[in-house]
Amino acid sequence: MALYLDNAATTPLHPVALAAMLPFLEGKFHNPSSVYTPARAVRQAVDEARIKMATALGASPEEIVFTGSGTEADNWALYGVLESNPAKKHIITTKIEHHGILFTCRALEKRGYTVTYLPVDEHGQITPAQVEEAIKPDTAVVSIIMANNEIGTIQPLDEIAKITRRKGIPLHTDAVQAVGHIPIDLSALHVDLLALSAHKFGGPKGIGALYIRKGTRLAPLLYGGAQERNRRAGTENVAGIIGMAAALEIAVNELTESRPRISELRDALINEILTNIPHVKLNGHPTHRLPGNVNVSFQFIEGESLLLHLDMQGCYASTGSACSSGALEPSHVLMAMGLSHGMANGALRFSLGRENTQADIPRLMEILTPAVARLRAMSPLYDDYIKKGE
Repeated sequence: MALYLDNAATTPLHPVALAAMLPFLEGKFHNPSSVYTPARAVRQAVDEARIKMATALGASPEEIVFTGSGTEADNWALYGVLESNPAKKHIITTKIEHHGILFTCRALEKRGYTVTYLPVDEHGQITPAQVEEAIKPDTAVVSIIMANNEIGTIQPLDEIAKITRRKGIPLHTDAVQAVGHIPIDLSALHVDLLALSAHKFGGPKGIGALYIRKGTRLAPLLYGGAQERNRRAGTENVAGIIGMAAALEIAVNELTESRPRISELRDALINEILTNIPHVKLNGHPTHRLPGNVNVSFQFIEGESLLLHLDMQGCYASTGSACSSGALEPSHVLMAMGLSHGMANGALRFSLGRENTQADIPRLMEILTPAVARLRAMSPLYDDYIKKGE
């Protein structure tokens, strides 16, 4: 039986979400923008899904806009704010953002915008003071990831939001990894824009949403029809929306039980790895991190090689972001935290989810421990280290 430990890349579709989607893939196929009776019933289902999502997040239904992905939501947040305020040309973000933000910022720099990329500490965190110090008269938007997709570190958004609110600057957060995994109450967390993606919390792929706080000026990214109150053109992915809302409701309702359970598994796995395998470093904040995230660097070996060894034995993990799979350069997140190229290249991310149990930990260790030993036995770096130690 396969051992799936890559929930940060994607999660299994929740059976309840699948059951909710099926009618809209079969008989209830009508376009929600049409005016006849079956279409109006589909429109009502979309409206009810929007209410369900808003309730789960502590928002108002009109503040939830459906997108095709978290990446689209991230892109829209930046482009939309900038287009609605063309006099301001400065963006503040961090060096460890998801590529949905980093690559968008790089594209904007080519258009004449300036970007401040805030450095992080050894745990991958920034401080609110860094944000405040970086603000300029022409700062248009601040974009800070809520919880990093590679190392799981959670940023102090509460304090950052107080600063941006006082300065009157829109604050966007990529919360793709956080939604459904840690408590989020948008009535209390004063971010202006928040991106999320359904497949990270048991929903289907190809559907996401952007929370837009009432009063936030945001130009459309897509033009065409009048869907989503003229904010996001394109016929709605009805089945995706229904599945996303169902999955989010379940994930949020189960947080009281799931968060401590998965956090306990995370801590147990970290302890097993650090105790039983030498020359390993935990990456990310030791406590302010996502419940299911375990990112560790194995010295003297390549993470890609170790990943292949695990794959051959039915154990599935990741070297980092699934969006950068196949990249030859070390993780930009780990390099920003000050890791050497060797330690960054030796990193693996194990991400736990609702289907993982305590029994998965010894199963992983039975595969991981000899795989690390085997690769180190073939490593010239490890051989040099042993010789120098002698």
